[in-house]
Amino acid sequence: MKRLVIAVGAAVAALLVVTAGDAWIAASVPNVAVLAHRVPARTALMRQRAEEARAAGRTARIDQRWVPYERISPMLRGAVLIAEDDAFFSHGGLDWGEMRASMKKNVEAGHIVRGGSTITQQLARNLFLGNRRTLSRKLSEILLARRLEAALTKRRIFELYLNLIEWGDGVYGIEAAARRRFGRSASDLDPRQSALLAAVIINPRRYDPVHPDRRIEGRARMILTRMRGRGWINEDQYLAAIGRAPRPWFLRWLFGPGTSPSPDTATAPEIRPTPQADTTGATPDTLPGG
Repeated sequence: MKRLVIAVGAAVAALLVVTAGDAWIAASVPNVAVLAHRVPARTALMRQRAEEARAAGRTARIDQRWVPYERISPMLRGAVLIAEDDAFFSHGGLDWGEMRASMKKNVEAGHIVRGGSTITQQLARNLFLGNRRTLSRKLSEILLARRLEAALTKRRIFELYLNLIEWGDGVYGIEAAARRRFGRSASDLDPRQSALLAAVIINPRRYDPVHPDRRIEGRARMILTRMRGRGWINEDQYLAAIGRAPRPWFLRWLFGPGTSPSPDTATAPEIRPTPQADTTGATPDTLPGG
């Protein structure tokens, strides 16, 4: 009961801060609108990792290579949405349903086992706050997420996220991750590689997408199963991605490979138009991921 009271109190506090804190955040953080056309050289998380390396007597390394949104594999974009924030294009930066579910699970476990942060919240954390877990940082993350959603299009938020998040020790962004892990560019990732890279975002410095353990393999298969269910990959692509033998030739001849619209053209039930206009002209109806 005590844990439940604490959780409810935290939820009420978060709601009050969200509704009353926009003026405070506007005065206390940089103008996020500049992110529409400018890429930060270093994020708060990069600086935090550099400090940690110096404290450990090591030299910090940063491998981050910017790649335009359209040169990121649609398979990767779809996989990341499934893994991290399936409702990205339908919420305003905060997913209250996911936050409630996470709070309930954490209360039941007695410690943090599920984050519940949206892609926008994760971007806010990486850009401005680092990853240290405190209540004040979480509240700042919520306010910053609202600020980002008000200033930027969904496509730009997702582009920044994919280019700046941590994807390994010293590895930031999908281009560096794709080249370091699989020796290819972000535009050339296949379904399995996309699913594995999306699966390790939960802890990219611990898990290896090239040699996945049981947990990461299970997450990757979940992602691939949903991609197949939404028509983003066909049956043969799915079987190849999970290491299964392809269907016999006569079944492929008889039924064909199956429809396979890419995540750029498929419409998933969970991905609905965002209320915010996107000046690129691309909408979530046609671009799961932009």
